[in-house]
Amino acid sequence: MTVTEQEIAEYVARVRAALADLPPALREELTEDLPEHLTEVAAEGEGALVDRLGTPEAYAAELRDAAGAPDLKRRKLDQRVAGLVSGALGRLRVLDRRLGPPLGYPSGSDFLRLLRPGWWVLRAYLAAMLVTIVTTGGSFGFLPRFGGELLAGLVMLVVFLLGSIWLGRRSEGLRSWRRWALHASSLVLVVFGLAGLADAEERAGYYPYDPMAVNNPYDQVRDVFVYDSEGRLVQNARLFDQNGNPIRLGYPDCATGLDPYEVNPLLRPYPYCPDRAPFAPRAPVGPSPAPVLPPLSSPSASGAASPSTTPEPTTTPEASSTPEPTATAEPGATPSATPTPSATR
Repeated sequence: MTVTEQEIAEYVARVRAALADLPPALREELTEDLPEHLTEVAAEGEGALVDRLGTPEAYAAELRDAAGAPDLKRRKLDQRVAGLVSGALGRLRVLDRRLGPPLGYPSGSDFLRLLRPGWWVLRAYLAAMLVTIVTTGGSFGFLPRFGGELLAGLVMLVVFLLGSIWLGRRSEGLRSWRRWALHASSLVLVVFGLAGLADAEERAGYYPYDPMAVNNPYDQVRDVFVYDSEGRLVQNARLFDQNGNPIRLGYPDCATGLDPYEVNPLLRPYPYCPDRAPFAPRAPVGPSPAPVLPPLSSPSASGAASPSTTPEPTTTPEASSTPEPTATAEPGATPSATPTPSATR
């Protein structure tokens, strides 16, 4: 494939467009001999210019770097980012100066410098707790442990404390990536500390309780048996609360066949299963039998007279009955005998 003049002209036009941000004189200087150079390249072999020299934009970047010309678009972006950072830092400095007087110092940063030793100690503790979580699988308390051992955890805490103090006193001299690494590790420890505080708050709000204290003590009641003062089972009993509402406990698991209380279970009396009464004597199921009276017995057999009968007098041969008075008075009659009608006449 032979490179045509039209392809060379289009390539030159795209290179000049990529260098449009440069001054016209510099742009003309860089692209003055470009057509002749492209013609020589095309004559050296087969293939398109893009395949042999790269895109026109990449070729223009090489011309720019060779001439030492800056990229205005990139410079404008860098200036824009630098302006944003500078503005943010300026606002922070203003805020720093405003926070100082309430704390009794010229600026808030002067007060924070006094707290740096405390931060060194806290940083060592947070690092030890982070190692504790990694080595124990997530279970931890308020003291660090290494592999679950408290003594090893305390030794680790002392080592981290000495290292944190040493690093804190030399942090001002750190530059480049070392300083950024220190800030990144401190940020990780701060996030870890906040997560630990949230977990501690959640644990503090949890109060263990006895399951028996919250469960209904009548959940396991299956039936209710009512006894009177003489220990007899009361059947067909119903229970009500102080408002007249029926109290329902248990479940009639002994009911078989057609249940007459299925339509309105509130009418079901206690007990559901009388034959399962826990205490004796138990009343028989159904109507109570008639009371049985003791049999009659003679005085000789029982040794005592029955209170419901009068003992019959024993008959003697001399007198079997009381004599009735007659109209004729006998010599042995008493003067108080009642006169007969014939005597008074």
